[in-house]
Parts: sequence; structure tokens; C-alpha cells
Amino acid sequence: MKILTGGKFRELDLYTIEHEPIASIDLMERAARALTDELLAHWLTDDQRIFIFAGPGGNGGDGLAVARLLAEAGRVVTAYLFNVTGKLNEDCATNRDRLLATDAATLVEVTSELVFPELHPEDFIIDALFGTGLSKPLSGGFANVTKRINQSPGTVVSIDVPSGLMCEDNTFNDTSSIIRASATLSIQLPKMAFLFAENQRYVGDFKLLDIGLSREGLDAIKTPFWLTEEAEMRAMLRPRPRFAHKGTMGNALMVTGQRGMMGAAILCARAALRAGAGKVTQQLPSSCLNIMQVAVPETLTQLDIDNDIITTALDATPYQSMAIGPGLGTSRHTAAALHTYLQQQACPMVLDADALNILAEYPDWLNELPAESILTPHPAEMDRLVGHSANSFDRLNRVRHFAEARGVFVVLKGHYTQICTPTGDVLFNPTGNPGMATAGSGDVLTGIIAGLLAQGYLPAEAAQLGTWLHGLAGDLAAAELGEESLIASDLIDYLPQAIKQTKWKQTS
Repeated sequence: MKILTGGKFRELDLYTIEHEPIASIDLMERAARALTDELLAHWLTDDQRIFIFAGPGGNGGDGLAVARLLAEAGRVVTAYLFNVTGKLNEDCATNRDRLLATDAATLVEVTSELVFPELHPEDFIIDALFGTGLSKPLSGGFANVTKRINQSPGTVVSIDVPSGLMCEDNTFNDTSSIIRASATLSIQLPKMAFLFAENQRYVGDFKLLDIGLSREGLDAIKTPFWLTEEAEMRAMLRPRPRFAHKGTMGNALMVTGQRGMMGAAILCARAALRAGAGKVTQQLPSSCLNIMQVAVPETLTQLDIDNDIITTALDATPYQSMAIGPGLGTSRHTAAALHTYLQQQACPMVLDADALNILAEYPDWLNELPAESILTPHPAEMDRLVGHSANSFDRLNRVRHFAEARGVFVVLKGHYTQICTPTGDVLFNPTGNPGMATAGSGDVLTGIIAGLLAQGYLPAEAAQLGTWLHGLAGDLAAAELGEESLIASDLIDYLPQAIKQTKWKQTS
């Protein structure tokens, strides 16, 4: 699913109006009916007072149309239309006149001072002040209105975008003047700002409402930003070959763990096996052999000459993929082994955790990253590589540049994990939940991706599919165990179910 910038949404609206064809006022009515149906079905009670705050543009027009439809459905509606300049959007003005003609709702047209209504906890507030066209922070009277709405005790739902929130970059926004909604009912497609952690307090939960904007027009608009969809993952997941054996399903080399830090190595190895790798070979300090053989008896082992840490690089040419970093440590001897592996460029590589911390200490080695390597940092690890970021949008721009400049994939972990590609595309992953914020979850992801690479998945496929399955396993685990009780090994236990569910839908 494409993610469009605010300006691109206007292009899509205009394309739909011209090519459907449909008058803009009728397209607004279509959106209003979708919004009204959703509000009546899932949000409003029969005797609830409804207050709608509408701005002078298209978003305000949506709000006035919703006010009329709700009033016609028998609800008690008061709409405040802010017309302080005397210049309303044409469709907004039309919906004002339609609302006045119904006599079913109360309309207060604000041209100067607003007498703010007294709101109660049981009241319902619809924010329709500003939408995707906003290009600067709210100030003056509009800023005061958003603050009053935020102080009110009622439930607040925003239409399309919480007023005051920019669709992408909010670095220089006045955060005190952004509506804090319980939910946002967004038209057709998600806005990028919805997918950043710091904006959740404004957006709340969001739901997309399909109003039939032109598919042809959407296909014609170019964007580097995408939200991964289930159908894409179904198509990407390969059936197991009928004549497969362990030799044809790949051997993944795990360069993970050290004495006292074998949990990460165990999780990574188990995840690679559960993801379908034919074999997993674990490079180990000699003191860690018994732990691995007991915890994951399916693994093969290669012992390092050191008793406690990894100090030497194996010949990686017999392997189809490599995972390096979880639990590894950052000793200079371990760092030297990592450097040798980078120089070998023998097989597709997933770098995580301490591998990334070592690269932050030796930034010149970034020039030796094999093409299409996959890095799986959390935000703090990424900041150590590219510098401190002011917010999620700033970090995304830095990571995009890093991925393009280095020719690698970066899987930036978090809710809506962002997969940045060497071509500059960004894919936001929608699976996963807060229960996965637990130690070892990232080690499982590294193992899954390495297991897919071992089977011959291309790096682009392994990064996307591995992230999707990782999150889906977390969702399945949380549904049964609860988010609070979820631990990293649960992700591995539910990974077969995640793969099976995807394959079942693929063949159904």
C-alpha cells in the first residue's frame, strides 16, 4: 500500500474528480457518508451530544457534511464553523448552506470571538479543523481552540488527520497546538506521521476508510514510501520443494554469543531453524559448547580457539548466509574477526547488536559492508552509526541516506519497523505489538532473516518477509498469552503458526 505525502493526496483527489468523473462536492459527500457510517457503527451512543469543530477548508467541509448526516440520523449535533477571514473553501461553503437548510443541527459560525461550549465527559467531539493541506504550525485563535479541545473531558475523534499535525515532518511544529485524539478516521491511505512513535499521542488508534479514490490515479503517483500488505507476503513466501533435503535448504552460520551471553545465540539459532534453514552452524567459544548442544541440539558447531569470546573468522564460503552480532561482545579481537568477515564478502550477511556497535567504533569499516547486507538496528544503535536524530522523521531521512549510500538494507526496529532499501524505498511493516518490547526479540528477528537468506531468498525478500513473520508471530503469541507475558522465545514457538497461516491463505 502506498503512503503519500500531503501534496500527493491532493493530486489523487483531483485525478479522481477528473477521471471518474465526479464533482468534488459529491466526493466530499462520499467521504462524509463513510465517516458517518463508521461513527454510528462504532463510536456514538443514541443520546450522546456531538460537537463538531470545522475549519474553513476541505476538512471543515467534511465535518459539516458529517454534522448534517448525523443530525438526519437523529443525533444531537452542534457544529462550530470557523470563518474568521470570510473565505471558505467552495465545498465547505456548500456544506454550510446544506447544514443550515436542514434545521436538524445547530450551526455556530465563528467570525471573531468563540464562546467555547461547556463540555462533559460523556460528550463526543469531532475534530475537522485542518487536514492534509496544513503547511505550518497552528497559531493564534486556532491554536487556542486545539488547546481547549485537548483540555475537554469528552472523547475526541479526528477526521483524516489530527488538526495541527503535519503529514510527514513535525520537527518544527508547535506540539502544544496539535489535537490529541482518541482515534483518527483517515481517508483511504495512512499518513506517514501516523507511523512514528512520538505522534501516537495525537493520532490515537487510526482506521482507514475507503472512499473509492481512483486506483488508476494512485498507480500513477510515484512514492518511495509503502506499507507492507499481507497479499505481498503471501506471494513472496515460497512453497517447500518436494525433493528438498537439508543440503538444499541452506546452511546459516551464526557468529553470536560469548561466555555469559549465550541466550542471544540460542534464540538466534532456534529462530533460523524454525524459519526453515536446512542447517545452522554455530561458531562458539569453546566454553560455550555444552550450553549450545543442550539448548539447541539441532545445530552444528565450530569452536573458536578462544575459551570465552569469538576471536577468529572462519572460511564463510560454504555457508549460504551469516548472522553476526547478538551477544557477541565488542572485544578488539572480536572486532578483528568481524572485520575479516566483512572483507571475505562470502555470503549474504545479517548484522545486529554488537556487530553494529563495533561498526560504530570503527566507522571506516562501513565502507567494506558487502552489498545488500541487512542491518537490523534499534533506534539507539542506528543513532550511533548515523548521529543523533531529533525525531523519527529525521532518523528516517538519515537511515534512507545511509542505506542508499552503502548499498545495504536497514531494518530499523520498532512499531511499524522501517525497511530502508538501497534504492531509497521505505517499507513500513504493520505486524507486531508492544508485547514484543522484550529482551531477545531482536535476536529472533536476526535469526529469522538469516534462515530465509540461507534458503535462497533475496535480501530484499528476506528483510521484508522476515520482519512480517516476526511481527505476526508476536501477534499470534500476544493473542493467546497477552502482551505483558510475551517473551522472546514465544516468538519462535509461534513462528511455525505464522508461516502456516500465511501458506494456508496462499493456497486457499
